[in-house]
Amino acid sequence: MGFKAFLCLCAIAILNSQPIVYATDSSLDKIKTKGYLTVGCKQDCPPFGFNKKGDIVGFDVDICRYIAEKLGVKLKVVPVASDMRVKAITDGLIDIAASTLTHTKERDSLIDFSIHYFRDGQKLLVRRSSGMKSYSDLTDKSISVPRGTATENRIKEVQPDAKIVEFDSYRDCFLALKQGIVDAFTSDSMILLGLKSQDDNPQDYEITGEFLSDEPYGLGIIHNDSRWRDFVNECLIEMWNSGEWLRIYNRWFGPGTKYEYSFEQLDFEMCTWPLQ
Repeated sequence: MGFKAFLCLCAIAILNSQPIVYATDSSLDKIKTKGYLTVGCKQDCPPFGFNKKGDIVGFDVDICRYIAEKLGVKLKVVPVASDMRVKAITDGLIDIAASTLTHTKERDSLIDFSIHYFRDGQKLLVRRSSGMKSYSDLTDKSISVPRGTATENRIKEVQPDAKIVEFDSYRDCFLALKQGIVDAFTSDSMILLGLKSQDDNPQDYEITGEFLSDEPYGLGIIHNDSRWRDFVNECLIEMWNSGEWLRIYNRWFGPGTKYEYSFEQLDFEMCTWPLQ
């Protein structure tokens, strides 16, 4: 069995392990009644979600726009910080968290996840002039991490002698690196790519280090609403099978874009199943 097939089976097993509780008042019905889908996205995480002239745009936004269109409702995008994503779902403030949300066991005990619509891994962003190439180079160095993410624990495991400095946003983490407050910034590689690419001098920075983690992104939704979860999953599968997912990917990461990263480099395949 290939590695991707194994991951696919694991994802299905996780989804199927959820208690079978059928909501009598599904989010699916509530969204149709109110006429709009409320999506929580990051506003400091290009190209997944970022503020552009007062609107939040990006890859995650376009993924959810497709779901809203399939529902026949409008899309309402609201900003959510990393440490508030799960709470925004459980408190009913948003219908979906589309915010580079890694599917973890801890989060899975609080909310449900769609099938994985993206996959990344944690790396380092450093000044090119620093000469740092790996986690071993970070002994007695300072590293910025975004608050409310799992990156801090992982970096401590591989480099316990580094000083961890938390910031409220990804932009603040990057700014700390630019200002020399920290020696490195660690996060998912595509998030680092987005921030680096938006800088006035992207050539001054380098994404380096081996992948420190596996980061499968899922859309976060309320627990035990199987009708809503099934609908979201079916939309994602349709997007993948029709080529719409790839079109959205190329819109943000394709050739000639600011955040260019070829689909072949990404090496991602969505875990799908027949819809008939």
